[in-house]
Amino acid sequence: MRHLISGRALRSLLLTLCVFLAACGDRNVDWTLYNVKGHLPDLQFSLPGAGGKMVSSDDLKGKTVLLFFGYASCPDICPTTMAQLTAVLQNLGDKAKNVRILFVSVDPHRDTPDILQAYVNAFNNNAIGVTGNEKQIADLARRYRVAYQIEKPRPGDDADMYEVTHSRGVYIFDKDGKARLLASDTDSIDALTKDVRQLIDLTS
Repeated sequence: MRHLISGRALRSLLLTLCVFLAACGDRNVDWTLYNVKGHLPDLQFSLPGAGGKMVSSDDLKGKTVLLFFGYASCPDICPTTMAQLTAVLQNLGDKAKNVRILFVSVDPHRDTPDILQAYVNAFNNNAIGVTGNEKQIADLARRYRVAYQIEKPRPGDDADMYEVTHSRGVYIFDKDGKARLLASDTDSIDALTKDVRQLIDLTS
């Protein structure tokens, strides 16, 4: 059943919406990606990074963060995502200095922080690779509603030969660590570039 609304009521609703958006600070920005402002928690983590150093969300304050979950031996999704995000940073030009790619491995049994950092460095020097123990990864994945599963090796298989499945998506946080946007695997490099640039400009 269709519900009709009068022109006056519609104008009033739109005016209220515009005031709300202005109050939220988005200034009626035309986002292409999913706007998740207020629907996901702030960026918050502390996980081992390369060289035995801990990396935390505090280290990324002042930077726009592109977060995604995967693993270094992923055959397709992860290298494709890294290549796309690298292209986005290239498109951003000088603004790229204000952006960090954060790659969190859900496969801590094979991925050490040093392995991860070497992996992301092959794509972009503005990328950071981190992982942790099973509980740390599960807690962080749950925080952002990320699903993943590690298949146990079958009897007789190499202990390091197993499959990992994980959900796709890039979570984008502003320089204050607020969750702002979510990109799916169908979003183009141009769409990502446009919205990340808008976010940087909006929060600068």
